[in-house]
Amino acid sequence: MKTEKTAPVIEVENLSFRFDGGPPVLEGVNLEIAAGDFASVIGPNGGGKTTLVKLIVGLLTPTTGRVRIFGVPPTKARPRIGYMPQHAMTDPRFPVRATDVVLMGRLGSGRRFGNYSRADREAAAGALAKVNLEDLGARPFSDLSGGQRQRVLLARALVTDPELLLLDEPAAGLDQRVEQDFFELLQELNRHLTIVLVTHDLGFVAGFVRTVICVHGHVDIHPTSSLDGRAISEIYGGEVRMVRHDHRMDH
Repeated sequence: MKTEKTAPVIEVENLSFRFDGGPPVLEGVNLEIAAGDFASVIGPNGGGKTTLVKLIVGLLTPTTGRVRIFGVPPTKARPRIGYMPQHAMTDPRFPVRATDVVLMGRLGSGRRFGNYSRADREAAAGALAKVNLEDLGARPFSDLSGGQRQRVLLARALVTDPELLLLDEPAAGLDQRVEQDFFELLQELNRHLTIVLVTHDLGFVAGFVRTVICVHGHVDIHPTSSLDGRAISEIYGGEVRMVRHDHRMDH
C-alpha cells in the first residue's frame, strides 16, 4: 500500500532574486523543507542567507519563481509563521517590560501598541513560559541579561502560536554556554515546530540540526552528517576553521 507523501512546509521553485535591476543575489533556487525539520542556513557573507529567509517569510518578492508556505504564498501563511529577524528591537534603553516586548508580536495590521486584549496577554504569558521566563514578564527589558533578552525576542516570535519558526542569527553575541542553552531550547521547541535558522557557527549547530541549507548565490541542501570540511571549503570559497563542540544529539 502506498503512503501518501506529506506536502512540504516550505517549497521554493526556480527562484531568482535581484535588488532593483542589480546582479542576482540568488539564482535557480529549488528547496523543500519537510514538516518537523530543524534546518540551518549557512554560507558566506553576502551569499544571500538573510535574503532567502526574507523571501520565505514574504518580506521580499522573488524576481522569478515562487515560494509556497503550507501550500500558499508567504503573505497568506503569515499567521502560521513566527519570525525573529537579525536586527530585532533590542535597545536596552527602551522603557518596556519583557511582557510588552512579547506582546508586540500580537500587533496586526491597524492595531496600536498597547491595545491588547485579555487573550493577547494570556498568549504572551504562555510564550514566556515556553522560553522558561514565566517569572520575568514584569521585569524591565533593560534589566535582563543578553541571553534572557534573546529568549524574550524568541517568545515574541512564538506568541502567535506558529507552526513554522524562522530565525536569523538568533544567538549572535551570546557566549558559548548561553548559546548552547538557547539551542537546547530550540531543540525542545522542534518537537512541535518546524525550525529554520541562519547561523555562522557551523561546528556548533551540527549537534542540533538535521538539515543544512548552503547558500552562496544558489542553494545546496545536505543532511548534517554529509557536511564535511571539503564541502564547507567549497561553499565559503576557501579554508574554514571548524570548531568542534562536545555537545551532540541523536536524531
